[in-house]
Amino acid sequence: MPEETPKTLSHFALFAFKDAYWSLSTDERAKFHRNWLTGLQAAAQKVDVYQVFPAEDRADILVWSALPMIENCDTATFFERFARATNPYRGYVQITTSLWGYTRPSQYTRTRSMQEIDPFAEERKPYLVMYPFVKTTDWYLMGREARQGMMNEHIRIGKQYEDITQLLLYSFGVQDQEFIVVYETDDLPHFSDLVNELRSVDGRRYTLRDTPLHTAIYHPAEETLALWR
Repeated sequence: MPEETPKTLSHFALFAFKDAYWSLSTDERAKFHRNWLTGLQAAAQKVDVYQVFPAEDRADILVWSALPMIENCDTATFFERFARATNPYRGYVQITTSLWGYTRPSQYTRTRSMQEIDPFAEERKPYLVMYPFVKTTDWYLMGREARQGMMNEHIRIGKQYEDITQLLLYSFGVQDQEFIVVYETDDLPHFSDLVNELRSVDGRRYTLRDTPLHTAIYHPAEETLALWR
């Protein structure tokens, strides 16, 4: 693992299958899955497809696309390829949520955390939890040392849950939220304990918004799509 977090783009798209999808035959659905997945995988270095329904009722699947940021045009190129892969099938799937942002080194830690998610890892944990995050104006107007102290408390608690990994994406100026927080875990009740404990830290009073929250279940992409065959 590099000592510093490299700059990458992660894009999360939640999709719902439309009524027209269910009018397709089983073979037609399977062909759609193959063609769509091939296009999505050509758009990014790493693509994972998660089951969302019935964890929530607003979407069926989550597509996580990740790519390294090397050239200034990489974001535009990804969006063009993602659109080309998806647009032919907009009659069958509807995108309900699109969240994206960039990684960068944390200003609150000197070294990269061993609990940081690698977007390009071959193996995934069974559960992914993701949500947009916005801090209050008072947080940014506070002194650097005061913010560091509150973040130290947050980091200390997180380290007590060694099996839970996290990815922080920065979305300042490109989406409505400031951050996207992503967790991977093997144990959802244990993750819920972590979130409950973090509710009592001093920094919590400076959270303006951390919803809606999305919980997804990992399977290999073909297996996830086959649930809707």
